[in-house]
Amino acid sequence: MFVYAVDEEITLRLLDVKDAHELFRLTDRSREYLREWLPWVDETRTVLDSKDFIRYAWQSYEERLGLILGVYYQGKLCGMMGYNQFDWANRAGVIGYWQGKDFQGLGIITRATSALIDYGFQNLGLHRIEIRAAMENIKSRKIPERLGFTIEGQIRQGEWLYDHFVDLVVYGLLANEWEMVRGNR
Repeated sequence: MFVYAVDEEITLRLLDVKDAHELFRLTDRSREYLREWLPWVDETRTVLDSKDFIRYAWQSYEERLGLILGVYYQGKLCGMMGYNQFDWANRAGVIGYWQGKDFQGLGIITRATSALIDYGFQNLGLHRIEIRAAMENIKSRKIPERLGFTIEGQIRQGEWLYDHFVDLVVYGLLANEWEMVRGNR
């Protein structure tokens, strides 16, 4: 099983189907908060839906299509993140993330994303990492901006959120840029 220690407080790991109850509770407790920016929330109605998602994450991992991980803060599942897709021919990956409302403001996702970037460049041999965020989702956009990503463009009406389209901002980071960012910390 894939487990990656970010620091003393944060661990990333592949979920097991036995984690489905915990994942569903986290999603359900933050349902209204998450629904503002995530298109899948209404489709997560039961623990079985969370089990299906975990199975999908495992299949994605086994087929090297993605690396979707639970984010644990002080031993509690607080969100999900990972490489939602890989483009191995171009040595590129796309990072996505979300966390429960109760865990906001602790720097968890920023620290975990930084570690996932390290892992992608150092262990997976990626050359480029991308993050997309809704134009108006300021909290999500601050993460790539803090970590030295460059705004590369905008996808107009790039995602359907229940009853409307939102524009997406595309952020990119190259391996050599990450080395410079890390050197300046």
